[in-house]
Amino acid sequence: MTDLPNDDTLTHSGLEARDGGRILLIACGALAHEILTLKRLNGWNHMDLTCLPAKLHLYPEKITEAVTESVEKNRLAYDHIFVVYADCGTGGQLQAKCAALGVEMVEGPHCYSFFEGNDSFAARGDDDMRAFFLTDFLVRQFDAFVWKPMGLDRHPELRDMIFGNYTTLIYQAQTDDPALVEKARACADRLGLTFEYRFTGYGDLEKSLEHQAAKH
Repeated sequence: MTDLPNDDTLTHSGLEARDGGRILLIACGALAHEILTLKRLNGWNHMDLTCLPAKLHLYPEKITEAVTESVEKNRLAYDHIFVVYADCGTGGQLQAKCAALGVEMVEGPHCYSFFEGNDSFAARGDDDMRAFFLTDFLVRQFDAFVWKPMGLDRHPELRDMIFGNYTTLIYQAQTDDPALVEKARACADRLGLTFEYRFTGYGDLEKSLEHQAAKH
């Protein structure tokens, strides 16, 4: 995995595809580590990955247009395209656009759901209503995606107003990394929230990619 761009690159620039596969995965840069790991472990050499900048996570209204542009740019070069975004705050617009473009996408309202497993996440219902979620990527990029965009680096006094309705920070871990656990715990402390650790692995993301790899 030495050729994987660092998190700052994945946040701001994304990842270009390397031609050679029959299937193109168009994903959020926040999922690059997980997808490339699954590709390597399963020998999915017929799959190529391109990632849009993870910072679109902060501007969900821009995701549908960015995905559309990537599909149209790459359509002629691949037999099949699979979009590795959940709804991600697009209010159903991304799903509607993917249907219109004739491409499939991963199921779920957001990555927190498909990492935990969509059925399991839905079953928890109200139990997690006051939880704030982080994944491996978001723990590593906590300042870039939480602390700075919310202005807490400049106005820490806003913390209680922004997070006053939350009670718990849930770290959904894709990997078993004690250093990330401690960093996530520190993030919870900074937000004044109780810390909860859940090892999810790759959840429904892995199942979705397995299905695509076998089908095409």
